[in-house]
Amino acid sequence: MTALVVGSVATWAMVGLIWMVQLVHYPMLATYSATTPAVAAAEHQRRISWVVGPLMLAEGVSALILLVDRPDAMPAWNAWVSAALLGVALTSTVLVQVPLHGRLAERHDAQDAARLISTNWVRTAAWSMRGLLLAIALAG
Repeated sequence: MTALVVGSVATWAMVGLIWMVQLVHYPMLATYSATTPAVAAAEHQRRISWVVGPLMLAEGVSALILLVDRPDAMPAWNAWVSAALLGVALTSTVLVQVPLHGRLAERHDAQDAARLISTNWVRTAAWSMRGLLLAIALAG
């Protein structure tokens, strides 16, 4: 049960964070990176890592624990789908968002900024669905 609580807390922190990033931060980054791209992108990466790193670590560890030792109230399918959704979010982070941030740190490109916002919906949806599944498991 502890892994479910830790995972749920970390996931819901990420749900709130990803929605803030999607609706507030990335649209602003697209605007202000036009004037100071290296500073804007570098500051984003430096500052956000301290917030998301521990949360992602807690999510990853708790997801693995839940795959092998889940509470009776949590169906196996929920543990596996929740873990898969985390995999989608983290894969998108590594393969799509991080490279886009890197390019935006070198130079402003309106298409890359728009791509960052549009592709981030994958992470926003994955973390939101994961949060709902873990909430269902907690309620069960």
